[in-house]
Amino acid sequence: MPVKFACDTSVIFNGQILALIEDGELGNKPEIFISNIVVAEIEYRTNIQKEIGFYGLNVLKKLRDLHEKGEITLQVIGNRPTREEIKMAPGGELDALIRESAQQNDAVLITADRIQGDIAIFEGVEVLFAWEKKPQKTKEPLSLKLLEYFDEKTMSIHLKRNLAPYAKKGAPGNWRLVKISDEIIENQQIEELALEIIENVREDEHSFIEIEREGAVVAQMREFRIVITRPPFSNDVEITATRPLVNLTLSDYAIDARLQKRLQTAEGILVCGSPGAGKSTFSAALANYYLSQNKVVKTLESVRDLQVNPEITQYTKLEGNLENSADILLLVRPDFTIFDEVRTTKDFEIYSDFRLSGVGMVGVVHSSSAIDAIQRFIGRIELGMLPSIIDTIIFIEGGDISTVLIIKMTVKVPHGFRDKDLARPVVEVRDFNSRQLAFEIYSFGQDVVISKLSKALSRDFKKTSSAFKRTTSNKERIELDVIIKKDKIILKAAPRFASQNIEVYADEKQIFTGSLSRNSEINLSLSNKEGRRILKERDRNKKIYAKIK
Repeated sequence: MPVKFACDTSVIFNGQILALIEDGELGNKPEIFISNIVVAEIEYRTNIQKEIGFYGLNVLKKLRDLHEKGEITLQVIGNRPTREEIKMAPGGELDALIRESAQQNDAVLITADRIQGDIAIFEGVEVLFAWEKKPQKTKEPLSLKLLEYFDEKTMSIHLKRNLAPYAKKGAPGNWRLVKISDEIIENQQIEELALEIIENVREDEHSFIEIEREGAVVAQMREFRIVITRPPFSNDVEITATRPLVNLTLSDYAIDARLQKRLQTAEGILVCGSPGAGKSTFSAALANYYLSQNKVVKTLESVRDLQVNPEITQYTKLEGNLENSADILLLVRPDFTIFDEVRTTKDFEIYSDFRLSGVGMVGVVHSSSAIDAIQRFIGRIELGMLPSIIDTIIFIEGGDISTVLIIKMTVKVPHGFRDKDLARPVVEVRDFNSRQLAFEIYSFGQDVVISKLSKALSRDFKKTSSAFKRTTSNKERIELDVIIKKDKIILKAAPRFASQNIEVYADEKQIFTGSLSRNSEINLSLSNKEGRRILKERDRNKKIYAKIK
């Protein structure tokens, strides 16, 4: 095999030139030619703060080290490209110059670019294609310095140059920001961490770079979502890494048989809550549940970080645009699409278009309350279309379901109006559990009014609650076995109560309502507030039992 090789930018940016040398595929002490055109491209990417530029620069440094050790002979050849040649780069002018330099030096062109390689073969240049490593059949454990900042309770870590490292520890809805150590993160340290992340993402078949812009890169490295920012986007170099602490199923949430039946028929669902409340975790559980119901499920995500089963295909922006993704996704004809997250006006339009096309939708929305999630649609779509687009709102708080609202349209006189001539279309928003009217939404002149019926609602809740307590006292008492596992609690009833809806009590205090499985069990995760509550009451020697709902 010839021992003279010329590299193009692709094998520098994917690092395969180093793998070829290390594996001995280029022979003993090969002569490596690097064109100044390649150097200029790497320098340009680095100057505009692209992580791929820093990665390519590190590959060049390693090639120089190999030259100094006598393992290769490195030569930098040719002239730097002119401004006119750089302008013509999209048309292939720079690639043509790289092929020309390889031919002039009687070198084999090493490339990972199919078009570059095929044209070089046509021009009579010998080509060695250097593809990235073959996919691994099994996931090897990650080995990164970054992981040293994580422990079993860490949700995310926050590293910034010249500051001490911080971490969020706890569970969704119940976390705290703590300083990991007093040691300041120096420039070299954070640069080494960033470079190691990019190297691993590019080499790992199960990881990918999601977004790369000037001064920012978003990578999905296995279950870790990593954001690296630099000036001019941020005021300093910063690394944020987030991971899900738990993967839950729908049975881990406070869902009774009525709500589960609602989820089977609902087609316009909004999952809302504040940042870190557990919206994405619940949405992933809902996606896996629909998959188990033999539904075709897809996701649409700006950053593909939902922890869903491999049968669920995760889509992101096509050519940088979610509209393009939506056009393709509609042709796939999914039964349900998980849209994480609905934020911009265009996102709301895509969500609405999918619903009106008959696709079941689960949209993840940031909001401080359940009604706020609906308000984000108002003004973006016609009010009369609202119930056709949204039928169920699930508010997540503290990692569990806090509020469920349902929507329907009616024609009536709005609450507080006395003149019957003022009847109009009104969107009613009701609490799912009590069926009490919580809000009315209607047009009044040029404005849209959201009327809160809180006083009447609170009185109705008190009446409902009192009646509920009276009726449960005469119900059959069910003995429950409390089985504690490593990460969950199992409540086990007698087989004859299988698939029954029950109310769980500690002594005379109701803890939650739920549905027993076919095995007459309820599984509660210890990250779930009901699970923690049961454990706490049991430790107080309270009697845990249930009643038929």
